[in-house]
Amino acid sequence: MMCCLLNFLLALLSRFLFAVHGVMTVWRVVAVKGEPLYWLLLTGVALLGVEMAVTLKCTRNAEWKWFSPMVFLYLSTVIPSIWFLELSLLQSKLPVNNSSGPELHLLAHIPITAGIVELDPENWVAGLEQTMLIVLVLGRWLMPKGDMSRDQLSQLLMVYVGLGADILDIFDTFREPEVKTNWAVVIIGLSIFSWALMQFPLVLTQTGPPKGGRLCCPASPSSFVSCCSSEVWSLLLTVGIQDGPFLLYRLYLMVQEQVLNQLMIFFTCKNILIVLLELYRIFVVQCEQQAKESGLEGCAARVLRCPTQRGSGEEEKQEEAGREECCGQQSCHTDMDGGTEREEDQRGVQVEKGLKCREA
Repeated sequence: MMCCLLNFLLALLSRFLFAVHGVMTVWRVVAVKGEPLYWLLLTGVALLGVEMAVTLKCTRNAEWKWFSPMVFLYLSTVIPSIWFLELSLLQSKLPVNNSSGPELHLLAHIPITAGIVELDPENWVAGLEQTMLIVLVLGRWLMPKGDMSRDQLSQLLMVYVGLGADILDIFDTFREPEVKTNWAVVIIGLSIFSWALMQFPLVLTQTGPPKGGRLCCPASPSSFVSCCSSEVWSLLLTVGIQDGPFLLYRLYLMVQEQVLNQLMIFFTCKNILIVLLELYRIFVVQCEQQAKESGLEGCAARVLRCPTQRGSGEEEKQEEAGREECCGQQSCHTDMDGGTEREEDQRGVQVEKGLKCREA
């Protein structure tokens, strides 16, 4: 009962955190655009209550195993809002202090400090993007861990922090003088940003088989049909969703748009090194898995041969027993025949002695 209550409180707190940040992001979009229609972006956050009820009712540990609908609904609210804010920031060519007209009218009814109101649009967007990744990590930490162990959860959180730091660098490329007014570069960057965030709803922890276990066991080969382990799938997703697209995007900026600076060169080299290391790790894990599968197949073959050997051994024992019985029966017949022959010989000797006595 206490565990269920704790899971309920953690689920409620994590969803409340996502809802607060989602409402703030959509409020900023409405303030910039000046259109109440953009409040419809809150649909994803509004469904968090329904999602929480379904999750608590249908799951054992108050969380799904491989996919988090809560994070997906939160991102469905935040990602379109960031698109609108970035595109409006790109489109705006006015001075900073003239772009706050629509929002001041809206903020007149909201108790908020003057310092936050006076922030320029670029700082607003950067603050919302940075806090979004912080909220993702905190929300994943607060939400029930489900079937994950504490070791897996801590590993997942550290992976999230590293991913978030790399994702935020995408927005720094929008401020480069060569591409800050280039619509194509901004659209591609936002698309890569949205695609990279899709790995956060997935819960693929990099775990391997338990250490210290027996390499050979009489398990059936059908239990090893899966071609890749969870670690390989996690690495493939990281390469395909984030590191690979980020590397291509940065190479395009360096080659085509001539964006050459220390940070760009550093992050490009880092992406190249990470992709190579991840591909190497995938190769190593697959080789180890194939070696284990071959060992297990050999073990299964030996286990299958054991009953055959036992059966042949029993047949040999039965044949030997039959031979001994046959030999015993033959020796018994031989003894009986020898006994009868001796009796007949003795009778013949006695008869001869009797005849000799009579003749005498």
